[in-house]
Amino acid sequence: MNDINRHIIVVWQSVGVLFAAFAALSLAEKKIIPVDLGITLIICVCGWVIANVYDASYWYNRNLVIIANIERQFLLESDLRDIHHYFGRHREAGNTIEHLRIQLGLAVAVAFFVLAYHFIALVLPTFSMKASIGWISVMPYAATVLIIFVAFYFRARAKKNYINFVKISPGKEMNTQGLPKDSGHPTAD
Repeated sequence: MNDINRHIIVVWQSVGVLFAAFAALSLAEKKIIPVDLGITLIICVCGWVIANVYDASYWYNRNLVIIANIERQFLLESDLRDIHHYFGRHREAGNTIEHLRIQLGLAVAVAFFVLAYHFIALVLPTFSMKASIGWISVMPYAATVLIIFVAFYFRARAKKNYINFVKISPGKEMNTQGLPKDSGHPTAD
């Protein structure tokens, strides 16, 4: 039931990101907040989703290591073929499960399209008018650069923590020679 519940929650999280985007644009359209600030808020929400994807990926992969290490205590090497092969090798560092990659894709797509809209609708016309761009119009791009650095930081940190976790708790050795690669459980070897 937890797997089903997790996937339902993930769908609502996606809806939440889209709702935040539409709410920020709606506030900007009603002139409650400047459009530049609305776009910046959307970029920040997308960055929040990206950081959470990397954090959730780390915890998911870490928990699989713990489960695999426990299974290695009770299952035999023949069970790698008879039951399942996931406990034989740990996932490669930095790997993200599909539903989290979908979240990541949504966040990147929303950020890209609102940034493109901002540039095409608000920044580009100022070039033809030879007008100067106000500092507030730079905010979405500054937020994007910051979010890119934050995303790389969270990704690198999650990968480093996972590598360290597997190094400290590698589990009992299993002979996995002859087992095929599996895209559902990608491993480094």
